[in-house]
Amino acid sequence: MRHNKGLKALKIVGFVILGIACVTAFGFAVMLLWNWLVPELFHGPVINFWQALGLFILSKILFGGFMKDHDKKNNWKRRKWERMQEKMDHLSPEQKEKLKSHFDRCGWGRRWERDEETPAGKPAE
Repeated sequence: MRHNKGLKALKIVGFVILGIACVTAFGFAVMLLWNWLVPELFHGPVINFWQALGLFILSKILFGGFMKDHDKKNNWKRRKWERMQEKMDHLSPEQKEKLKSHFDRCGWGRRWERDEETPAGKPAE
């Protein structure tokens, strides 16, 4: 049990260090790109690391946000799968079996069976 707690703490420390490294790398990248392009093209000021980091955070807030909308991504995947199922409704039983054997080799066989068991009109979970 102690080994698992130690491993979990080590992973947390690793993620914190990785996060700090990524923020630092993005800050330096913004600073270098700004100082390379803006003074030359627009006669703007040269900025330091902290100003670049603030600019990066401001741009994320204004243009990208920090959280991704995972629900939109999942809905897109579900719609894609539903379109494929609609296309497969028009296949003959032999063609369906051939395609199913191909999916089994690719690792999609379990997904296929789960969706066949799902009642019509209800999305698979």
